[in-house]
Amino acid sequence: MQKRVLVTGGAGFLGSHLCARLLRQDCEVLCVDNYFTGSRMNIESLVGTPGFEVMRHDITFPLYVEVDEIYNLACPASPVHYQFDPVQTTKANVLGAINMLGLAKRVRARILQASTSEVYGDPDMHPQPESYRGLVNLAGPRACYDEGKRCAETLFYDYRRQHRLMIRVARIFNTYGPNMHPQDGRVVSSFIIQALQNQPITIFGSGRQTRAFCYVDDLIDGLARLMNVDGDLDGPVNLGNPNEIPIAELAELIVSLTNSSSKLELRPLPVDDPRQRCPDIARAKQLLHWAPTVSLKEGLTRTIAYFDELLSNSAEAKKLVWRSVS
Repeated sequence: MQKRVLVTGGAGFLGSHLCARLLRQDCEVLCVDNYFTGSRMNIESLVGTPGFEVMRHDITFPLYVEVDEIYNLACPASPVHYQFDPVQTTKANVLGAINMLGLAKRVRARILQASTSEVYGDPDMHPQPESYRGLVNLAGPRACYDEGKRCAETLFYDYRRQHRLMIRVARIFNTYGPNMHPQDGRVVSSFIIQALQNQPITIFGSGRQTRAFCYVDDLIDGLARLMNVDGDLDGPVNLGNPNEIPIAELAELIVSLTNSSSKLELRPLPVDDPRQRCPDIARAKQLLHWAPTVSLKEGLTRTIAYFDELLSNSAEAKKLVWRSVS
């Protein structure tokens, strides 16, 4: 019998790739999104596929459906978007988790929470293992997302203990690839858009701060493995690429791959921006037999091709102009 799978945030960057993978695995997929940052364009190719259903819904309100598994991905994930309405971001994390956990409890579904490396804040441990408790400024402008995700994790662990719910928690590190929003403010999308248009590459801070970038196909494979691994898992699992790179070096690589004439331009570092971010993926290797396989150069080449095609089609690009940008 086909599994019926709910993907919240299914029209977003990660959600759209996950929906496509689940359909290839012969699942019935219910894609739920309120289109705050998700786009219908991301799932246009899936509409009409047998077993694929789309519902417009905000998970801060209860949802009553019958499903076997739930991937809870719904929440703005870039600083530009989650800081636009920080109160709503906290609601999406906390009320969204409560509503999805309540649904999972009612139908006895296995449920996966898309948590984030942001729970580690500006870490003083490097790389970050799941046991690290983080260094987060709860009064800072990023706290709506950081603390919202931390609270959501707490709810998941408590539902496991109190209601014996089968949960999974993925702490997702920087991920990139096709279907990223061109105005999400993240470094990969921003650098590629600027490079393709021969504009200055804006680097916040010195450029010496590091990140580790995972290609979306690898990340989605990790999510699927985590959902389907046998047994009752206690605690989160880091998913990301352990190979870190300075931001300035990333910018130079993108300029090279796009044959751009862009120059690097330094700007002040935003408040609470992490100096370094890199996952310890030993647990994922042990439990899921998972590690990224797509190199940064290969993944960037695919992502550049996506944005190049998007920019060449002005009608498609206009569909993705976020409403706060004018």
